[in-house]
Amino acid sequence: MVANADDSADRSRDENSWTKEMVERAMAGDSLAFNRLADRFQPEIYRMIFYRTQSQMDAEDLCQDVFLKAFKSIRGLKSPSVFRSWLYRIAVNRVKDYYRKKQFMSLFKFSSMDDDTSQEPPETAVAPQGEKEVERKDFWRQIGQITQMLSQSEREVFMLRFFDELSIKEIGATLKKNESTVKTHLYRALNKVREAASGLDGVLEALL
Repeated sequence: MVANADDSADRSRDENSWTKEMVERAMAGDSLAFNRLADRFQPEIYRMIFYRTQSQMDAEDLCQDVFLKAFKSIRGLKSPSVFRSWLYRIAVNRVKDYYRKKQFMSLFKFSSMDDDTSQEPPETAVAPQGEKEVERKDFWRQIGQITQMLSQSEREVFMLRFFDELSIKEIGATLKKNESTVKTHLYRALNKVREAASGLDGVLEALL
């Protein structure tokens, strides 16, 4: 048990050292180092965005935007140690922009064939769904019901903690909030989630 814990700590130190070195090189203008960082962090940033958009195409586009923004701005990063939370901050802001745009387009009923991704081809729409696909959609429907009960701040802190697995410190840096405020939002969110999930079989266990 102790050996496993030591091994995990060693891997974490190695990972942190590698990230620090790559960030320092990228900040100095090394594009190859930035590409290696993108390869390392892109899967989790994509996952973070997908959780919030539930659209593969939009998540891919927004993820690309995040790393393009990061590439252009990395020389202004204050410290390599905040790189991960900095990436998440960019991603959070891009998701907010995404929803503001959707709300605006819905308000004024803007639409085009290029933007209409909500319609499935008739043969796809009527095709029978596999059991796992039905379960996945039902799970996300229940998650959506729960998170909508939270305030915006509670929802973002909750998702960053339990979906994206950021530490309290990283969440604070991502949202530009002190750790005490983050803990307060998280405590309130957990209470609401526990109360809501009591009637939703298996959802709380899947989250926590």
